[in-house]
Amino acid sequence: MTLASVQGQPRAMDALQSALRTGSVHHAYLFAGPEGVGKELAAVGLAQALTCPEAPEVGCGKCTSCVRIAKGLHPDVTYVMPDDERVSRGLAGRSDFTGTPSRELRVEQIRQLQERLALRGLESKRKVAIIVSAEQMNVQAQNAFLKTLEEPPSETTLILVASAMDRLLPTIRSRCSKVHFAPLPVELVADHVRQERKLDADTATLAAVMSGGSLGRALALDVKALARRKDVITAFEALRGNDIPGLLRFAEGHGGSREDADATLELLLLWTRDVALAKAEAEAGMANRDLKALAAEVANRTSEAALHRRNALLESARVAIGTRNGAPRLQLERLLIELCVEGR
Repeated sequence: MTLASVQGQPRAMDALQSALRTGSVHHAYLFAGPEGVGKELAAVGLAQALTCPEAPEVGCGKCTSCVRIAKGLHPDVTYVMPDDERVSRGLAGRSDFTGTPSRELRVEQIRQLQERLALRGLESKRKVAIIVSAEQMNVQAQNAFLKTLEEPPSETTLILVASAMDRLLPTIRSRCSKVHFAPLPVELVADHVRQERKLDADTATLAAVMSGGSLGRALALDVKALARRKDVITAFEALRGNDIPGLLRFAEGHGGSREDADATLELLLLWTRDVALAKAEAEAGMANRDLKALAAEVANRTSEAALHRRNALLESARVAIGTRNGAPRLQLERLLIELCVEGR
């Protein structure tokens, strides 16, 4: 795998390949965009291009150096990521940590990276560091990392991969060359999902749309959950402010875990977009195309201001659950009360 294998990101690839051709590679890059759209694959490709002995400034993807970079085994290419991500990727076990593996990138990890970058390259003239989920750096880690950005070691390229760029300090963002990655085209995602998961065309397209242009999410989507989405949406639209037990049951049923709550909120955000499209008479762009009639009905009885408010509340609940460690069930209860009791 090389930069040439990154699909659906022509602007990002043109910018990186141009920098390689002209010898104007920046000392620090910030690859920003949604999850699962090729940011980390591009980071690996850039590292290969910068260190490949067979195809300098391009990367062959086949030599020992390129293969080891792809496997995370090259001595001059350092990967840094949160401990819980290392566990989820099978790079470490829970028994390797005291307590629960951290979801943050800690200052100790950044200091270890700084010590490693201070050493001379073992095999390559250039050293590369890939910081995965860079937005997970806590404040202390970000402040420590600033020193590396301000005084980067010679012949070193830093690549920050972030799905939530706004969570990085402005001083970090300003010192990096930003490369923006867009959601992938639905057709591209659907084609990959259809081939890799052996799904029919309609289900693959639905998975692609539901993933928001993220191949990673589309490949991970539970097909049974796709089938259950109708039940979730119709139950949500049936909720009323005078039925408090019904609101609590919905929150209990979909807030059992952080993952379940996040998936429900993501679905309802996409559904809210569908209702907005129905209101604008643009049904062709809807994700839940089989629920056009319900979307039109909801659009007729919901004002644009109410839809904006619904979207904002859903986003707020998702942020609270995902980044502030909010209790999933309580956040859903709060959301539903604000939506249904205080005015939908």
